Amino acid sequence: MSIFKVMDRRQFIHSSACAGASLTLLPARLQAETIEKTGLAEVYKDSFKLGTAISTNTLSGKNPSILDLIAREFSAITAENAMKWNSIHPSHDRWNWGLCDQFVSFGRANSMLMIGHTLVWHKQTPSSLFNDRGKLISPKKLYKRLENHISTVVDRYKSYIAVWDVVNEAFDEKVGWRKSNWYNLLGPNFLSQSFEIAREADPTAHLIYNDFRLENKKKQAFTIQQLKALKRKGVKVDGIGLQCHVELASDKPTIEQLEEAIINFYNEGLQVHITELDVDVLPNAWRFRDQHINDLSKEADKLNPYKDGLPKKLGILLAERYEELFRLFIKHQDKIPRVSLWGTSDDETWRNYRPVIGRTNYPLLFDYKQQPKRAYFALHKLATDS
Repeated sequence: MSIFKVMDRRQFIHSSACAGASLTLLPARLQAETIEKTGLAEVYKDSFKLGTAISTNTLSGKNPSILDLIAREFSAITAENAMKWNSIHPSHDRWNWGLCDQFVSFGRANSMLMIGHTLVWHKQTPSSLFNDRGKLISPKKLYKRLENHISTVVDRYKSYIAVWDVVNEAFDEKVGWRKSNWYNLLGPNFLSQSFEIAREADPTAHLIYNDFRLENKKKQAFTIQQLKALKRKGVKVDGIGLQCHVELASDKPTIEQLEEAIINFYNEGLQVHITELDVDVLPNAWRFRDQHINDLSKEADKLNPYKDGLPKKLGILLAERYEELFRLFIKHQDKIPRVSLWGTSDDETWRNYRPVIGRTNYPLLFDYKQQPKRAYFALHKLATDS
């Protein structure tokens, strides 16, 4: 039985037509004060839920000021890492509920939509998961572990968590199925099995498949093909999660690509969630993946050019990029129940250690001092002018 009281899940249903009064004629001081009283969640409430990811550091009390910021500015929350398998279930007979319970308690206290992330992923799993007494686990035993994990987690929080990222990143944009341990041991059925177990644990939950680069035509088509196959088998998937990790320098993905993806997935009967939005302002560095910037002496200045602060011109470009993205989301608000950023302020972004460790990035709406950036004001104005 869950430790939490039942919430009214109807809060998840969104309506259309964003409205509000413009702030553009107010003096800067009064504008800032007004925005502080009417955070982004308030001005976007008639369009979609506005969410953010909460880091393990914040949940563990190391960054308490962010919680006040989140409570004011957002209406939905995702646990960035606390609910991933190696955090919540680090060994077969051990469960760590502390941070997840804090996550849920915070969501309850602030009447927020909460997203459980993620039940099944090929990363951030304990090494023991796929082993049995020193040998590779059998498919039968692995299925039992999958069933136990999903049913235990969902049952514990089913009275409050209304949305689950059930499976994360099962597909590869080049080869179709990602050749993960899940796929290699259980075959493609692990996808349907995961949704079936989650549905049985909470029949009323909104269940999502979540992935990146779904604007890629090949990956998009393959994803739709697999989700159609689930539907034919009677396995219901309620929504698709477009992670939406955006690059500023390359303009990838384009607005046209994103719009096509939103429409195509919606036409398949799926609610479209923007699940992990951020805008990378640094040069692409994936060829140096998992290396530390200090070990890249020849490339360091080029790969980490803004360690002393975000230039004003780049801040303007960042704001423009966020604005065009949100114009698209508002245009398709009938298809999009939620837009979630992957973090609140730049001091906690995952992009400071991925793909290269130790860089200084500025992908979010609040800076390293948790103050609103130009992009924040642009989005606030966009909502109130719409």
